[in-house]
Amino acid sequence: MITSAPRFDAELLRRYDRPGPRYTSYPTAPQFTSLYGEAAFRQALSRSNEDPIPRPLSLYSHVPFCFSPCFYCGCNRVITRDKQRAAVYVEHLNQEISRTAPLVDRDREVIQLHFGGGTPNFLEPSQIGEIIRCLFNRFLPSLSAKRDFSIELDPRTIDADGIAELASYGLNRASLGVQDFDPEVQEAINRRQSIEQTESVLQACRQNGMRSINIDLIYGLPKQTEAGFGTTLDRVIEQRPDRLAIYSYAHLPQLFKAQRQIQSEDLPSPDAKLALLGLAIDKLGAAGYRYIGMDHFALPEDELAKAQDNRQLHRNFMGYTTHAQSDLIGFGVSSISHVGKLYSQNQRDLPNWQQALDSGHLPAFRGIELDKDDLLRADLIQQLMCHGEVDIAALEQLHEIRFSHYFAESIERLQPLLDDNLAQLDCNYLRATERGRLLLRNIAMCFDRYLKHEEPRQFSKAI
Repeated sequence: MITSAPRFDAELLRRYDRPGPRYTSYPTAPQFTSLYGEAAFRQALSRSNEDPIPRPLSLYSHVPFCFSPCFYCGCNRVITRDKQRAAVYVEHLNQEISRTAPLVDRDREVIQLHFGGGTPNFLEPSQIGEIIRCLFNRFLPSLSAKRDFSIELDPRTIDADGIAELASYGLNRASLGVQDFDPEVQEAINRRQSIEQTESVLQACRQNGMRSINIDLIYGLPKQTEAGFGTTLDRVIEQRPDRLAIYSYAHLPQLFKAQRQIQSEDLPSPDAKLALLGLAIDKLGAAGYRYIGMDHFALPEDELAKAQDNRQLHRNFMGYTTHAQSDLIGFGVSSISHVGKLYSQNQRDLPNWQQALDSGHLPAFRGIELDKDDLLRADLIQQLMCHGEVDIAALEQLHEIRFSHYFAESIERLQPLLDDNLAQLDCNYLRATERGRLLLRNIAMCFDRYLKHEEPRQFSKAI
């Protein structure tokens, strides 16, 4: 397992900065089809109950609403200031939970719960509490000290009392959206958020017993400079969050309407954007943060780092998580479940999601069932993305293959990365080097059979 810091090499990063999946799943969402709808999801849940040792559950609830658009955003969200829509949404979400729960054995513990968005705290804390009560009247909450019940928060729309109420419902981890504190950047992305607001919410989370706080930042935003982003990093590091996610801004205005409000000439050049990434790596490394993978950093004592040490780190649609051996059930518009061999996605627009529930159905409408090859490649890519290496002997034994023979074509595609010392391959391990750790996506793409005959233009660039 590689735990050393990544080595920043601007020339190599520039050369390999091409579009590719983020591998929150394999196969990735563009491969999902309508062949796997509600019936397939119900069958997957039924099969998952047959395991001799019940698998724990991770539950995800998607809240799509935001009060105003952040121009950089590519998430599935609904912009509105009408709070009445929240009550209707909660009612439908509780219908979905009540309809799904009887399909799952009651003795399977919920070890992980996450509220994502959108802006989950568009809902009142009492409404989030209502959803949690609905969940845990029907699913069995784990009593383990390691349970991970988390929520994404917009610090602009919650106060200390709201944090206290959320904590009273059992939420023990929070992720705060920041992106950048520079006023010019905030103006350009339509997200005005003071340092004082953010620090107040972070402190309230700690005072109410939340054991892990994450902060999201983005590099490559309009009007961003090294001086301004450096100041943001310094102010964030002063608060010592347990984790940070430093995302690359992907400018895809042809896909995301809100991004058309961003002027291309305001974006940093490719070289300037790389410099912002290098600055973040340097500052976080000097402050004692460990590079986990992709865009995530954590303090060595945080559960994310410990999960990586114990090979329990997992990557899914919530990003990096600490509970690998669980089935994921998603609730809400556009949410994705991963149960056994099946990925299943809910209707992606709000009217269709509500219509499915109103007509007595579950809103699953597309997905994919993994075949033997998918399971093998998913295992390999999961190991790469979470641990920076693949144990070849263990992979061969588990999947009954000979690595060099089965992946001959993939190894050929990997050869330029081996030649550039981004990866190393011998009979025991495939490893990302320190130079290659920032390009895990590129290494994984060599083993993605669905990318063989197409340029993955629907994906964001690696850097």
